[in-house]
Order: sequence, then structure tokens, then C-alpha cells
Amino acid sequence: MKTVLILTSGYGEGHNAAARNLALAFDRQAGPGTAVTVDLFAEVSPRLHAFTRRLYLALINRTPRVWSSVYRWLDHARPFPRELRWLRRATARLADLIQTHRPFVVCSTYPLYGFMLDELAATGRLPCPHVNIVTDSISINSLWWLPDCHAWYVPNADTARVLIDAGRPADRIFPLGFPVPAILALDTPDLQPPNLAAGHAPRVLFIVNSGSQQAAQLGRLLLAEPSWNVTCAVGRDHKLREHLEALARQRRTPVTILGWTDRIPQLLKTHHVVISKAGGATTQEAIAARCPMIVNQIVPGQEEGNYELLRRHGIGTLARTPAAVMAGLHRAFAGRGAIWREWRQAIEPLARPNAASDIARHLLLNLSPPVPAANGRTAQFTAAPASPLLHG
Repeated sequence: MKTVLILTSGYGEGHNAAARNLALAFDRQAGPGTAVTVDLFAEVSPRLHAFTRRLYLALINRTPRVWSSVYRWLDHARPFPRELRWLRRATARLADLIQTHRPFVVCSTYPLYGFMLDELAATGRLPCPHVNIVTDSISINSLWWLPDCHAWYVPNADTARVLIDAGRPADRIFPLGFPVPAILALDTPDLQPPNLAAGHAPRVLFIVNSGSQQAAQLGRLLLAEPSWNVTCAVGRDHKLREHLEALARQRRTPVTILGWTDRIPQLLKTHHVVISKAGGATTQEAIAARCPMIVNQIVPGQEEGNYELLRRHGIGTLARTPAAVMAGLHRAFAGRGAIWREWRQAIEPLARPNAASDIARHLLLNLSPPVPAANGRTAQFTAAPASPLLHG
């Protein structure tokens, strides 16, 4: 049986989401157990991983300017591969996993793995192709493209252009989309928002992020709108949930207050607009669900490109204050949703709800058998002939 090794990391939910959805797609197409998913950093150094992950979250939520400086330093100073000595244990473990599972391909959803795999390839310890599943759009850190690989799968054509301009070969870049949950590809009546043109009430989804400083104020403003159906997903903020539930009891129009939930894809499909930060997974799931975004927070660096993608294509708006969010929503829903329909139409060409299945199918069908080349590396990735699906 073919095996694929998928490498992920907990430094940002987008990496884990892409890995999880891609693994499910491989298992659906090639049989259960095809995909082996590993977070090497969590496995090799669990305490250090937990500490650095908390530090990362603290930086992006509390001191975004500091994180912006770190992100841009990583992009310009390019500390890898010269600093790979700090990843010796993880690299050795990766070599063991490859020897044990003998995958036909290694898929990486986190950029640092590329340098580790490049080292293994240079020393004859990578007997199969390696591909990158890029989880951000447009503002792509050089960590993604500095190490060589057999292919880059990117969320959209805008991001493909960035890699091509950076000197990566166009014939190894495939804009098949970001691996999103399979449910986003379903098109049933129960997974559609009601028709605004027919006078139905707007449905607004508010996803509260851990770094949000204005969530309570925005929640109060949303619940003060008597004609909107509002859903607030507050995560593990129990105090905010109790506060909003108390306000919800005073309303006649339906309100749903959720804690942590795994139903975000279904909620995106059934709501007209989502209010959220421009995270990689959230942005791509919203696009796949054809649910325009009101972006209320942007983490400097990787998330800037996610919003830039929306801005370029005229989808949703940026609103950094609760008042601006409300103004954007009122504008979208005016005239029975005239602006909202423009956003919905603009999002259509970007939607790739079948991305996980498309990437898995492309790899299963088009990879050559792994044959070591004379220089210790492997034979080149063999792609199918160009088509609108692959390069359109």
C-alpha cells in the first residue's frame, strides 16, 4: 500500500488544518491508513514545543509589531539552512520516519521542514519526492521557497505568481487551493444562506480570536441589531460567552452563542458574512464556502497576504474597530444585499472546495516511482500535462 508522510506544526492553525484535511483526502482515495501525519517538533521536544508555541501566540496576540520584526527577519536574514544544527534531533527523527514508513511522497505544511528534507536529500536519505503545501497567500516568507522541492501546491494563482517571481520553476507550482474540509464542497439546500433578495434576514457569523481586544464591544453591537440572525463562536472565553448569552436572552431574533466548536465549515456555508481575523485556514475556508469576510484583525507578516488576496478581488472589507465592522455590514446588507451579492460573485473564481482531494489525486496519479538519482537525490516529480485545473 502507498504511504504518504504529512509533516505539520502547531505554530498556527493553518498548518494543522491543511495537514488534517489532506490526510483525510488521501485516506478516502487510497484507503484508510494511507496518510501518516506527524508534528516532529511536538514529538521530539514536547516541553520546548509547548513553550515556543505559547511564545508565538503571545507575540502575535499581544505584541504584533515584535512578531512583525521577527517574521521579516526570518524572511530577509534567512538563518536556515546554516542554523540547522538546532534541528538535529528533529532531522534525525524525520530520517527514521522515512526509513520506517517508506512513503512515496513527503508533504510538508510547515516551511522549516523543507530545509531538513533538503539536507536528507543531499545525504541520500530521502528516497522519495518532497512537496510543499503552502498555507499562506501572497505574503510568502522565503522559508517556503528557499529549499528546493519537487512541487509547491499553493492556494491561488496570485500566490503562484509570487513564487515564480522569486525564481521558482513555474512547471512545479500548482495553484490547486488550500486543503479545506470536504463538507465545503457539498451544495445542498441545508448548507445555503437564505436569499437576501427575497427579504430574508441576514446571517452574521462572528469568530472571536484569542487576541481580540474588542470582542465584547462588537458582540454587544451585533446583538443590538434586532433583524439579524447572529452566531458568535467565542472559543474558550467562558466569561465572554456568559456575557453574550445574557444579552441573547433579551432578544427575539435567533442568536447562537457557541464555545469551542468544530462546526465552523458548516457555519460558513450557512451564513452570509463572517467576521474574523485573516488567518490562513479561516480565510481559505471562508473563500471555499463562498462566505465573504469582514476582516477585523491582521497578524503582521503571514496574514497580510491573506487580506491582500481579498482586497485585490473585491471581497469583503477591512474593519479594525467594532464601529467599522457594523458600518461594513450595514453597507453589505443595504438594498437587500446588493453589495453582498457583488462580494459573493467576486469570491466564486477563487473558491477551491475540492482542493484537498485535487492535491491528493494529483500526487497519487502523477508521481513517478521514487528512483534515486546519481547525485543521491531522487528522480524529478512528474506532473500531468498542463490543464485549467492545474494552472488556471
